[in-house]
Amino acid sequence: MTGKLNEFLGNVKAELQKVTWPSKKDTYGSTLVVIAVVIFCAVYLGIVDMILSRLIRVVLG
Repeated sequence: MTGKLNEFLGNVKAELQKVTWPSKKDTYGSTLVVIAVVIFCAVYLGIVDMILSRLIRVVLG
C-alpha cells in the first residue's frame, strides 16, 4: 500500500513539473476578462428579467 502511494505521489510531482503556470500578468488579465463577462451577463439577465416581469404583469393584468 505504501509503495503504491509513494508511486502515485511521485507521478503527481512529475506531472506538476510539466505544468506551465501563467504569469502574474496573464492571471490578472484573465481575471479582468472573467469579471467583465460576469458583470455583462448579470446586467443582461437583469434587463431581460425586468422586461419579462413587466410583460407578464401586462398579460396577467
